[in-house]
Amino acid sequence: MASLLQLERVLYLVHGEKEIRAPLSQLYFCRYCSELRSLECVSHEVDSHYCPSCLENMPSAEAKLKKNRCANCFDCPCCMHTLSTRATSIPAPLPDDPAKTTMKKAYYLACGFCRWTSRDVGMADKSVASGGWQEPENPHTQRINKLLEYYQQLAQKEKMERDRKKLVRRRNYMPLAFSDKYGRGTRLQRQRPGVPITPLAGLTLKEGEDQREIKIEPAQALEEVEPLPEDYYTRPINLTEVTTLDQRLLQADFQPICASQLHPRHKHLLIKRSLRCRKCEHNLSKPEFNPTSIKFKIQLVAVSYIPEVRIMSIPNLRHMKESQVLLTLTNPVENLTHVTLMPCEDGDPHDINSTAKVIVPTKELVLAGKDATAEYDELAEPQNFQDDPDVVAFRKANKVGVFIKVTPLQEKGKVIVSFKLKHDFRNQPTPIRPTEDTESSSEAVWLAHHVELDLGPVVPAAP
Repeated sequence: MASLLQLERVLYLVHGEKEIRAPLSQLYFCRYCSELRSLECVSHEVDSHYCPSCLENMPSAEAKLKKNRCANCFDCPCCMHTLSTRATSIPAPLPDDPAKTTMKKAYYLACGFCRWTSRDVGMADKSVASGGWQEPENPHTQRINKLLEYYQQLAQKEKMERDRKKLVRRRNYMPLAFSDKYGRGTRLQRQRPGVPITPLAGLTLKEGEDQREIKIEPAQALEEVEPLPEDYYTRPINLTEVTTLDQRLLQADFQPICASQLHPRHKHLLIKRSLRCRKCEHNLSKPEFNPTSIKFKIQLVAVSYIPEVRIMSIPNLRHMKESQVLLTLTNPVENLTHVTLMPCEDGDPHDINSTAKVIVPTKELVLAGKDATAEYDELAEPQNFQDDPDVVAFRKANKVGVFIKVTPLQEKGKVIVSFKLKHDFRNQPTPIRPTEDTESSSEAVWLAHHVELDLGPVVPAAP
């Protein structure tokens, strides 16, 4: 179960912008490049924004205006769980006769996990179930907005400067000299006397455009600060009334000190993203646009195309003693796959973590195709692969057990072995049952992957 419960035990090497070792279940396979891809060597594209609570979908422009927050759902400021709207009845005076009262429905926010309610911080109840909840105002809102405008204008100026540098061409404008015959050069000089003709003359701002610059006042350091209360160091601390560091960081604009200052926060939106190969720009993963759907239009995960290596049994590994380790190879595709295990050569730049010597079988292994109905088909004829019992321990459906021999070279530490996994791959547009015609029509491509196994610590020698 090395790929399900212990992901770090079997790692595959990804050759991208930088070498990354990751479990096969966390990798993607580009069928157009025939290479493995990790999350760090693909392009991430945002498809849609949605709220994880109410599953409301909204475009990117609307999500940006709402600061990537849902307008109707809230998080508990104490335990960060989703708040729910509760209804209760409260007495209210009649408009005709204030002396008489009647029961009226009121709504408030409550957390079902820590029992926090909006009434704990003095938030007024609402007569409707949705919208219009009281939110605290930040006294520094104007200052923050002005700073944002200033830096946006500064970024726009820097972008214009970069564009100007790209458009500058280092050549003389000789064609303008021949335009004097038609009076063009004289007309340009007459319209703009004293101004040299440059190719950037049309990049100036238009007339009437707002060219004012936003000026901000720098922050002033205060020499005197407000003194602490006299009983600040002597009064006992009530931990139920003091906020934690996580609670303060979640409300960075207020940073409440007391629990009575906590207010519910709008729930953060999530995204559905697509993954695209940077080399060939084909999609590796593309989800459905609907937030309620968990299906994918395209999902090229590596476990669906690359033979998976798992560790089945490990004996006691001792220093400089050869031991036999049982691995399993699983074929994820529906056609026969030929696999060859090869040791790493001396001086291999990828073999940098090995701490043991490994001997892998030299014979080619044939993995049966994946067939979900094979175990229920009683009339299916078993295939005879003529396996060597010294190499193949067992064979079941599309899985094969293989022996490798490991000799630890260090007295302490983990035993890590590396080898090359070479297999053939037939790039078919749709998964179909393999036949003689399809196998001959689709051309096989041989792929090689660097695999590292973590076999655990070395067992110390008996005294």
